[in-house]
Amino acid sequence: MPRATAEKRAAFRALHESGCFILPNPWDIGSAKYLASLGFKALATTSSGFAWSTGRADNHVTREIILAHLSAIVAATDLPVNADFENGFGATPDEVAQNVTLGIATGVAGLSIEDSTGNAASPLRPIDAAAQRIAAARRAIDQNGGDTLLVGRAENFVVGVQDLDDAIARLKTYADAGADCLYAPGIKTREQIEAVVAAVAPKPVNVLVGSVSPFTLEDLAAMGVRRVSVGGALARSAWGGFMAAAQALTEGRFDGFAGAASGAQLDAQFLGKA
Repeated sequence: MPRATAEKRAAFRALHESGCFILPNPWDIGSAKYLASLGFKALATTSSGFAWSTGRADNHVTREIILAHLSAIVAATDLPVNADFENGFGATPDEVAQNVTLGIATGVAGLSIEDSTGNAASPLRPIDAAAQRIAAARRAIDQNGGDTLLVGRAENFVVGVQDLDDAIARLKTYADAGADCLYAPGIKTREQIEAVVAAVAPKPVNVLVGSVSPFTLEDLAAMGVRRVSVGGALARSAWGGFMAAAQALTEGRFDGFAGAASGAQLDAQFLGKA
């Protein structure tokens, strides 16, 4: 029997209580099923990876399409799923709360809210305004059972505001507003990571590893990190192989297929015989 939503949410929360785990990011049903088969304990969606699969840029997918995607990923596996819920898809805290309620209904075990605006001239919301949106998401979760994990994201390093002190101030404020887990995608050095972990302790911290890193999971655990996600990196890796093979075809070459998985291997994987 499929695991109940409440059971998945409880298991997801327990993962954040000690140790450090990898939270890989599938972008479609097939990638979710494959990652689940490898023994990971939970999955997280990726707004960028999914957007590219639909022929759109990141942050250019509608709320309705994202909600359908979340439902599909949740249904594809018995693992807990953390939703990349972008900025909450609402202009006001009340709209964020309404949308978070819809997100919870998809069965996700966790949900993140960003503080970016999408406006290059002013890429981050004022801290107080962003915190109000986190608080609204918190209220929506509490009104719907309280067991969905809320992740507060400070997007400083993603949008080009390379200010660690501001990112830390944001994360601390989001923690006070009700975030269960804190996340500043784009921090990379030991000093940055340890500073964030220390600032929001004892709440768990997510670190993004979206490229080749000098750190192992063991290293990050030693820094106090509780979970590691990879964002769109797996999707970009798949796109990299596809683009190289396709480019070779335009040049009349077929060597881009070297290393491709076989059809038999993939069929066996999805027939449950791998």
